[in-house]
Amino acid sequence: MFDWYFGAPRRALALICVACIAMLAFGMYLQHVVGLEPCPMCVVQRYALVLVAVFTGLGAASGSKALRIATILTALVVAVGGAYTAASQSWLQWYPPEVVSCGRDIYGMIETFPLQRALPMIFRGAGDCSQIDWTFLGLSIANWSFIAFTGFGLALLVLLARSFRRPPIRPALKTVR
Repeated sequence: MFDWYFGAPRRALALICVACIAMLAFGMYLQHVVGLEPCPMCVVQRYALVLVAVFTGLGAASGSKALRIATILTALVVAVGGAYTAASQSWLQWYPPEVVSCGRDIYGMIETFPLQRALPMIFRGAGDCSQIDWTFLGLSIANWSFIAFTGFGLALLVLLARSFRRPPIRPALKTVR
């Protein structure tokens, strides 16, 4: 199983891309069918999923080893950022602030404040970032997002390490005359 997945890096990247697209589709389902509105930290995680999907999709489509390594590295950085955001939101959910103030949405923050002030506000989260609206097996969306980003990151790390590994030298077959 391990060799089937990591033995073909393009296949592994394509599967990560498909998993990201499936997670985004499920997020859209929760938003538009179930009626859950995403908080600012959820939106950042969605952007991270989109970027991981784009870079892994480019890596899967690329025939160039150098481009594939670059896309793996970029997707890994984005996956770490997504995991950090999901971990921050999980922390807010486990230890909610005493004073809950529902702040502006992410677009209002970006339009009103300069980016250097808006980013800390987004990662601090608003009152609704600490609210748990949906769970599966006792874990919130942020918890599952953290698990997914961590899994993507670990898979990308293995792919990156295997990209720099030299192929084994096979002895030449002796021909019998």
